[in-house]
Amino acid sequence: MQPLAALWRGLKVLLHLLAAFLLVALLMAPARVLGRRSRQAPALSRWWYRRLCRILGLRLVVTGDLAPGVLLVANHVSWLDIPVLGAQGDLCFLSKAEIRAWPLIGWMAEVLGTLFISRGAHQARGLAEQIADRARDGQVVVIFPEATTSDGSWLRPFHPRLFAAAQDSGAALQPVAIRYGEPDHRDLIAPFIDDDRPWPHLLRVLKHPGIRVEARFLALIPSQGMDRKSMARACREAIGASLGLETDADQTAAPRAAQDR
Repeated sequence: MQPLAALWRGLKVLLHLLAAFLLVALLMAPARVLGRRSRQAPALSRWWYRRLCRILGLRLVVTGDLAPGVLLVANHVSWLDIPVLGAQGDLCFLSKAEIRAWPLIGWMAEVLGTLFISRGAHQARGLAEQIADRARDGQVVVIFPEATTSDGSWLRPFHPRLFAAAQDSGAALQPVAIRYGEPDHRDLIAPFIDDDRPWPHLLRVLKHPGIRVEARFLALIPSQGMDRKSMARACREAIGASLGLETDADQTAAPRAAQDR
Protein backbone atom coordinates (compact mmCIF):
# COMPACT_ATOMS: atom_id res chain seq x y z
CA MET A 1 0.00 0.00 0.00
CA GLN A 2 1.22 3.51 -0.83
CA PRO A 3 2.40 5.64 2.15
CA LEU A 4 -0.33 8.25 1.62
CA ALA A 5 -3.03 5.57 1.58
CA ALA A 6 -1.66 4.08 4.82
CA LEU A 7 -1.57 7.57 6.36
CA TRP A 8 -5.20 8.18 5.37
CA ARG A 9 -6.19 4.83 6.85
CA GLY A 10 -4.37 5.76 10.07
CA LEU A 11 -6.23 9.07 10.24
CA LYS A 12 -9.54 7.24 9.88
CA VAL A 13 -8.56 4.92 12.75
CA LEU A 14 -7.81 7.95 14.92
CA LEU A 15 -11.15 9.57 14.08
CA HIS A 16 -12.93 6.29 14.75
CA LEU A 17 -11.29 6.06 18.17
CA LEU A 18 -12.48 9.61 18.88
CA ALA A 19 -16.01 8.59 17.88
CA ALA A 20 -15.79 5.67 20.31
CA PHE A 21 -14.76 8.01 23.12
CA LEU A 22 -17.71 10.30 22.44
CA LEU A 23 -20.18 7.41 22.27
CA VAL A 24 -18.90 5.92 25.51
CA ALA A 25 -18.77 9.27 27.32
CA LEU A 26 -22.20 10.47 26.23
CA LEU A 27 -24.27 7.29 26.01
CA MET A 28 -22.68 4.50 28.00
CA ALA A 29 -20.80 6.05 30.91
CA PRO A 30 -23.88 7.71 32.52
CA ALA A 31 -25.70 4.37 32.62
CA ARG A 32 -22.60 2.72 34.07
CA VAL A 33 -22.50 5.28 36.89
CA LEU A 34 -26.09 4.32 37.74
CA GLY A 35 -25.15 0.65 37.81
CA ARG A 36 -26.96 -0.13 34.56
CA ARG A 37 -25.97 -0.99 31.03
CA SER A 38 -27.01 1.31 28.22
CA ARG A 39 -29.65 -0.23 25.97
CA GLN A 40 -27.74 1.11 22.98
CA ALA A 41 -24.47 -0.52 24.04
CA PRO A 42 -24.77 -3.83 22.11
CA ALA A 43 -25.69 -2.20 18.79
CA LEU A 44 -23.15 0.60 19.14
CA SER A 45 -20.32 -1.76 20.09
CA ARG A 46 -21.03 -4.04 17.17
CA TRP A 47 -21.20 -1.10 14.74
CA TRP A 48 -17.93 0.28 16.07
CA TYR A 49 -16.08 -3.03 15.73
CA ARG A 50 -17.46 -3.63 12.25
CA ARG A 51 -16.39 -0.23 11.02
CA LEU A 52 -12.93 -0.64 12.59
CA CYS A 53 -12.55 -3.92 10.70
CA ARG A 54 -13.41 -2.13 7.44
CA ILE A 55 -10.98 0.71 8.14
CA LEU A 56 -8.17 -1.74 8.91
CA GLY A 57 -8.84 -3.59 5.69
CA LEU A 58 -9.96 -6.82 7.35
CA ARG A 59 -11.99 -8.97 4.96
CA LEU A 60 -14.22 -11.06 7.24
CA VAL A 61 -15.33 -14.52 6.20
CA VAL A 62 -17.71 -15.86 8.85
CA THR A 63 -19.13 -19.37 8.94
CA GLY A 64 -21.58 -20.73 11.48
CA ASP A 65 -23.67 -18.71 13.91
CA LEU A 66 -22.89 -17.16 17.27
CA ALA A 67 -25.19 -18.69 19.90
CA PRO A 68 -26.63 -16.56 22.74
CA GLY A 69 -25.47 -16.91 26.33
CA VAL A 70 -22.50 -19.16 25.60
CA LEU A 71 -18.93 -19.10 26.81
CA LEU A 72 -17.14 -18.37 23.53
CA VAL A 73 -13.74 -20.08 23.39
CA ALA A 74 -11.30 -18.75 20.77
CA ASN A 75 -7.75 -19.38 19.69
CA HIS A 76 -5.62 -16.26 20.01
CA VAL A 77 -3.48 -14.86 17.20
CA SER A 78 -3.63 -11.07 17.47
CA TRP A 79 -5.27 -8.04 19.05
CA LEU A 80 -7.23 -8.06 15.78
CA ASP A 81 -9.17 -11.03 17.19
CA ILE A 82 -11.12 -8.58 19.36
CA PRO A 83 -12.65 -6.42 16.59
CA VAL A 84 -13.17 -9.53 14.44
CA LEU A 85 -15.25 -11.20 17.16
CA GLY A 86 -16.77 -7.97 18.50
CA ALA A 87 -18.27 -7.34 15.07
CA GLN A 88 -20.33 -10.53 15.41
CA GLY A 89 -22.53 -9.76 18.42
CA ASP A 90 -22.94 -8.57 22.01
CA LEU A 91 -19.70 -9.81 23.52
CA CYS A 92 -17.77 -9.26 26.72
CA PHE A 93 -14.01 -9.76 26.67
CA LEU A 94 -11.39 -10.64 29.25
CA SER A 95 -8.31 -8.44 29.34
CA LYS A 96 -5.05 -8.16 31.22
CA ALA A 97 -5.39 -5.97 34.32
CA GLU A 98 -2.65 -3.69 32.98
CA ILE A 99 -5.01 -2.45 30.26
CA ARG A 100 -7.24 -0.85 32.91
CA ALA A 101 -4.42 1.63 33.69
CA TRP A 102 -3.97 2.71 30.06
CA PRO A 103 -5.08 6.32 29.51
CA LEU A 104 -8.50 6.56 27.88
CA ILE A 105 -8.46 3.00 26.49
CA GLY A 106 -8.59 1.43 29.95
CA TRP A 107 -11.50 3.62 30.99
CA MET A 108 -13.40 2.88 27.79
CA ALA A 109 -12.82 -0.86 28.15
CA GLU A 110 -14.16 -0.81 31.70
CA VAL A 111 -17.29 1.15 30.72
CA LEU A 112 -17.90 -1.31 27.87
CA GLY A 113 -17.96 -4.14 30.41
CA THR A 114 -14.52 -5.69 29.96
CA LEU A 115 -13.51 -8.09 32.71
CA PHE A 116 -9.92 -7.72 33.90
CA ILE A 117 -7.63 -10.46 35.18
CA SER A 118 -4.29 -10.13 36.97
CA ARG A 119 -1.61 -12.70 36.34
CA GLY A 120 -0.73 -14.79 39.33
CA ALA A 121 -3.42 -13.19 41.50
CA HIS A 122 -5.29 -16.49 42.13
CA GLN A 123 -8.57 -14.78 41.25
CA ALA A 124 -9.90 -17.47 38.93
CA ARG A 125 -12.87 -18.29 41.17
CA GLY A 126 -14.06 -14.69 41.53
CA LEU A 127 -13.57 -14.08 37.83
CA ALA A 128 -15.46 -17.26 37.01
CA GLU A 129 -18.40 -15.99 39.07
CA GLN A 130 -18.43 -12.70 37.13
CA ILE A 131 -18.34 -14.60 33.83
CA ALA A 132 -21.13 -16.87 35.04
CA ASP A 133 -23.27 -13.83 35.92
CA ARG A 134 -22.83 -12.43 32.39
CA ALA A 135 -23.67 -15.79 30.84
CA ARG A 136 -26.83 -16.14 32.95
CA ASP A 137 -27.90 -12.70 31.68
CA GLY A 138 -27.57 -13.95 28.11
CA GLN A 139 -24.38 -12.06 27.26
CA VAL A 140 -21.64 -13.92 25.43
CA VAL A 141 -18.31 -13.92 27.24
CA VAL A 142 -15.14 -14.54 25.22
CA ILE A 143 -12.12 -16.30 26.65
CA PHE A 144 -8.75 -16.93 25.04
CA PRO A 145 -7.60 -19.97 27.05
CA GLU A 146 -4.14 -20.02 25.45
CA ALA A 147 -3.52 -16.91 27.61
CA THR A 148 -1.23 -15.45 24.94
CA THR A 149 -0.95 -15.39 21.17
CA SER A 150 0.61 -17.77 18.67
CA ASP A 151 1.43 -17.19 15.00
CA GLY A 152 -1.64 -19.19 13.98
CA SER A 153 0.29 -22.25 12.75
CA TRP A 154 -0.21 -24.16 16.03
CA LEU A 155 -2.27 -24.11 19.21
CA ARG A 156 -0.84 -23.49 22.64
CA PRO A 157 -2.22 -25.54 25.55
CA PHE A 158 -5.65 -24.37 26.74
CA HIS A 159 -5.57 -23.46 30.44
CA PRO A 160 -8.56 -25.00 32.24
CA ARG A 161 -9.11 -22.48 35.06
CA LEU A 162 -11.38 -20.07 33.16
CA PHE A 163 -13.67 -22.93 32.21
CA ALA A 164 -14.93 -22.85 35.80
CA ALA A 165 -17.37 -20.21 34.57
CA ALA A 166 -19.16 -22.82 32.50
CA GLN A 167 -19.38 -25.07 35.55
CA ASP A 168 -20.88 -22.27 37.65
CA SER A 169 -23.40 -21.08 35.07
CA GLY A 170 -24.18 -24.23 33.12
CA ALA A 171 -23.49 -22.24 29.94
CA ALA A 172 -22.65 -24.20 26.85
CA LEU A 173 -19.24 -23.78 25.24
CA GLN A 174 -18.91 -22.58 21.67
CA PRO A 175 -15.46 -22.88 20.11
CA VAL A 176 -14.57 -20.35 17.41
CA ALA A 177 -11.60 -20.89 15.14
CA ILE A 178 -9.80 -17.80 13.85
CA ARG A 179 -7.46 -17.88 10.87
CA TYR A 180 -5.72 -15.01 9.03
CA GLY A 181 -4.73 -15.37 5.40
CA GLU A 182 -5.78 -16.80 2.08
CA PRO A 183 -6.92 -20.43 1.78
CA ASP A 184 -3.48 -21.52 0.53
CA HIS A 185 -1.26 -19.55 2.92
CA ARG A 186 -1.33 -17.83 6.32
CA ASP A 187 -0.97 -14.07 6.67
CA LEU A 188 2.33 -13.17 8.37
CA ILE A 189 1.44 -9.57 9.31
CA ALA A 190 -1.67 -10.20 11.42
CA PRO A 191 -0.09 -12.28 14.26
CA PHE A 192 0.89 -10.17 17.29
CA ILE A 193 3.60 -12.29 18.90
CA ASP A 194 6.96 -12.39 20.66
CA ASP A 195 8.42 -8.88 20.96
CA ASP A 196 5.76 -7.11 18.90
CA ARG A 197 4.71 -3.72 20.23
CA PRO A 198 1.25 -2.19 19.63
CA TRP A 199 2.07 0.90 17.57
CA PRO A 200 4.65 -0.64 15.19
CA HIS A 201 2.30 -3.57 14.64
CA LEU A 202 -0.63 -1.24 13.93
CA LEU A 203 1.55 0.57 11.40
CA ARG A 204 2.28 -2.72 9.61
CA VAL A 205 -1.43 -3.50 9.52
CA LEU A 206 -2.19 -0.03 8.13
CA LYS A 207 0.34 -0.59 5.33
CA HIS A 208 -1.15 -3.99 4.49
CA PRO A 209 -3.41 -3.88 1.41
CA GLY A 210 -5.96 -6.07 3.18
CA ILE A 211 -6.07 -9.11 5.46
CA ARG A 212 -8.50 -11.95 4.93
CA VAL A 213 -9.69 -13.41 8.24
CA GLU A 214 -11.94 -16.38 8.85
CA ALA A 215 -14.05 -16.78 11.99
CA ARG A 216 -15.60 -20.23 12.15
CA PHE A 217 -18.28 -20.62 14.82
CA LEU A 218 -18.34 -24.33 15.66
CA ALA A 219 -20.90 -26.66 17.20
CA LEU A 220 -21.87 -26.15 20.84
CA ILE A 221 -20.27 -28.33 23.50
CA PRO A 222 -22.52 -28.93 26.55
CA SER A 223 -20.68 -28.21 29.80
CA GLN A 224 -22.80 -30.40 32.07
CA GLY A 225 -20.96 -33.37 33.45
CA MET A 226 -17.55 -32.17 32.27
CA ASP A 227 -14.66 -31.05 34.41
CA ARG A 228 -12.55 -28.06 33.42
CA LYS A 229 -9.76 -30.10 31.85
CA SER A 230 -12.25 -32.00 29.72
CA MET A 231 -13.83 -28.73 28.55
CA ALA A 232 -10.44 -27.28 27.65
CA ARG A 233 -9.47 -30.44 25.78
CA ALA A 234 -12.76 -30.63 23.87
CA CYS A 235 -12.58 -26.99 22.75
CA ARG A 236 -8.93 -27.26 21.76
CA GLU A 237 -9.60 -30.39 19.70
CA ALA A 238 -12.59 -28.78 17.96
CA ILE A 239 -10.62 -25.65 17.03
CA GLY A 240 -7.57 -27.66 16.01
CA ALA A 241 -9.67 -29.91 13.78
CA SER A 242 -11.30 -26.89 12.12
CA LEU A 243 -7.93 -25.27 11.42
CA GLY A 244 -6.12 -28.49 10.55
CA LEU A 245 -3.66 -28.08 13.44
CA GLU A 246 -2.11 -30.59 15.83
CA THR A 247 -3.87 -30.93 19.18
CA ASP A 248 -1.57 -33.17 21.22
CA ALA A 249 -2.75 -32.53 24.81
CA ASP A 250 0.85 -32.52 26.05
CA GLN A 251 2.05 -30.00 23.48
CA THR A 252 3.88 -27.17 25.22
CA ALA A 253 5.95 -25.76 22.37
CA ALA A 254 5.42 -25.11 18.70
CA PRO A 255 5.89 -28.19 16.54
CA ARG A 256 9.07 -28.05 14.49
CA ALA A 257 7.07 -28.21 11.27
CA ALA A 258 5.14 -25.10 12.29
CA GLN A 259 8.30 -23.27 13.29
CA ASP A 260 9.86 -23.98 9.91
CA ARG A 261 6.94 -22.60 7.89
